[in-house]
Amino acid sequence: MKEGIHPDYRFVVFKDISTDYTFLSKSTAKSKETITWEDGNEYPLIKLEISSDSHPFFTGKQKLVDTAGRVDKFYSRYGKKKGK
Repeated sequence: MKEGIHPDYRFVVFKDISTDYTFLSKSTAKSKETITWEDGNEYPLIKLEISSDSHPFFTGKQKLVDTAGRVDKFYSRYGKKKGK
């Protein structure tokens, strides 16, 4: 393999934002946020919308994750300027 062309493959903490489930794994994903893990070390934090802890296939329950609706709710509450 050529030296210096591959991204760093390091430990990263993934956090499911809908259930606050976190797990440590290796990844090349980059993040500006960090978190202190259970072992006392600081790792990059990647936030996920869906993981095995919240996905209906793994949980057996249907759970509605509405991320696009949040924008619509904001516009309905505060209004959106429309072109004339």
